[in-house]
Amino acid sequence: MKLTTFLKREFIIKELKATTKEAALAELTAVLTHAGGTVDHDETVKVLMARERLGSTGIGDGIAIPHGKIHGLDDLMIAIGISNKGVDFNAMDGKPVHLFFLLIAPENSSGQHLKVLARISRLLKDNVLRKKLMEAESQDELFNLLVEQDNLIGLT
Repeated sequence: MKLTTFLKREFIIKELKATTKEAALAELTAVLTHAGGTVDHDETVKVLMARERLGSTGIGDGIAIPHGKIHGLDDLMIAIGISNKGVDFNAMDGKPVHLFFLLIAPENSSGQHLKVLARISRLLKDNVLRKKLMEAESQDELFNLLVEQDNLIGLT
C-alpha cells in the first residue's frame, strides 16, 4: 500500500505558518477538510488533540506523525507540512518538529491505518530524504520526492 494512494499534491503545505501544536494540527487538517468535503474540521482537530493528550506523536528527529480515526471519513487521507522554524510538539527528544505527516483514517480502518503509519515511519528513517524534504523549494518538489521514495521502498 503506497502512501501516495492517500496523498495528493494539494495536501502538502510547503511552509506551515503555525507556531503551536494545535495550530499546526488545525492548519494541516484544513487542507484535508477543504478537499474531503465530508470531514468536519473542528471535530477532526479535537480527535487529533485527544490523541496528543495520550502521548505526543512527535517521534523525534524533527518528525511528528499525528493521526486519528474520524467518524464519517470514507478513506485514509494524508497531509504533509514543513516548518522551517519548527514547532514545539512535545516530541520524545524534546526538539522542535519540522516535518509533519498527518494521517486521518475511517473509524473502522485499524489494519490499514497501522500499515500506513508503519510505512510513514519507514520512509522517514532515511536521513537523506528528510534533508531533501526540508530543502525542497516547492510543493511539487516535495510531492515528487515522496512519490519517488514511496516507489523505492516497496510494498508492505
